[in-house]
Amino acid sequence: MKQDSIIRRHGWLVAIVAAALVFFVWRVGMHKPADAAARSGAPPVAVETATVAQADVPIYLQGLGTVQAYYTVTVTARVDGELQKIAFTEGQTVKKGDLLAQIDPRPNQAAYAQAIAVKAKDQALLENAKRDMERYTILQPQDLASKQTVDTARATVDQLNAQVKVDQAIIDNAHTQLDYTHIVSPINGRTGIRLVDPGNIVHAADTTGIVVVTQLQPISVIFTLPEEDLGVVSSALSAGQVKVVTLSRDGTQELDQGTLSLIDNEISQATGTARLKATFSNEKNTLWPGQYVNTRVLVRTDRNALTLPSSAVQRGPDGPFTYVVKSDSTVEARPLEIGDDSGGVTVVKKGLALNERVVTTNQYRLQPGAHVRGADATGGGGNSAAIKAS
Repeated sequence: MKQDSIIRRHGWLVAIVAAALVFFVWRVGMHKPADAAARSGAPPVAVETATVAQADVPIYLQGLGTVQAYYTVTVTARVDGELQKIAFTEGQTVKKGDLLAQIDPRPNQAAYAQAIAVKAKDQALLENAKRDMERYTILQPQDLASKQTVDTARATVDQLNAQVKVDQAIIDNAHTQLDYTHIVSPINGRTGIRLVDPGNIVHAADTTGIVVVTQLQPISVIFTLPEEDLGVVSSALSAGQVKVVTLSRDGTQELDQGTLSLIDNEISQATGTARLKATFSNEKNTLWPGQYVNTRVLVRTDRNALTLPSSAVQRGPDGPFTYVVKSDSTVEARPLEIGDDSGGVTVVKKGLALNERVVTTNQYRLQPGAHVRGADATGGGGNSAAIKAS
């Protein structure tokens, strides 16, 4: 009996120990995932990353400008008369010397013919006076003609010589007036809306004109930059041609590329800006007089600059920083010293090394030490442009 009691008591102890062991294993199994989750933090944040790259980055200054015709001419009548014909179509491209309009030439033709006839008459008188002078000059030594007669003959010749020259000037003027009835384009350009119809009487004193011709190829853009940028632009201009790019007002479409022509000779005291003029070939007619455009002036190119996407740069109380992805897929906040930026690219002066990975999206969900997962986005990109906004 005593032996059975001992065996029974040992059985209970084994059962209690076994139950305790099962409970312990269950507790460890329940808490192990929680402990692992506690050590790893929240689930990895889905992000996009980019690689810090080295590239040649063009640096631009940006301004706002207005397109201006290279030349603008209001074609007017230079003689009075009836407008007989309009020889152009509105909106037509014309060349210098092309006929635009015809004024009734008959009164001017008559004046021209009259001037020629007057000269012919005076020329005949001059020839007769010369012969008289020659005869008197021969007779004078024989005392058959007085000295006064010879002097008078010589004066008559000089007078008629002068009159013939006056007649020629009148002919030239009459010919010019006749040419003015044939109105031609003074420049290469594009005609605008017709301002007067055939059949109307036009006058040289009219200011309205017949049509306005504007030269669109090449074409100019007048734009402004802050006065503090003039030193950089002047240095670039003294080194050679300075490239200027025009963009649409929303900045999404490049319209044309040209060169800087000049910096105006004064700064506006009201705005603290200076005007600059650039010239564009405008071969595709993407620029029109009066059009507002954005301009970018290339002032230098940073060679082999360290770059990252501008979307990777964050602003904090201590300045700019970025989240760098480490080898264990966690991130650290790295303070940066940056240069010019725009067009999706920022130049890094200090804080990053080549080929490091930076986070470009979902930064608001991150903190130092957070786990991330995701795919590579576009890198620093040597083809992007850094632009200093004016």
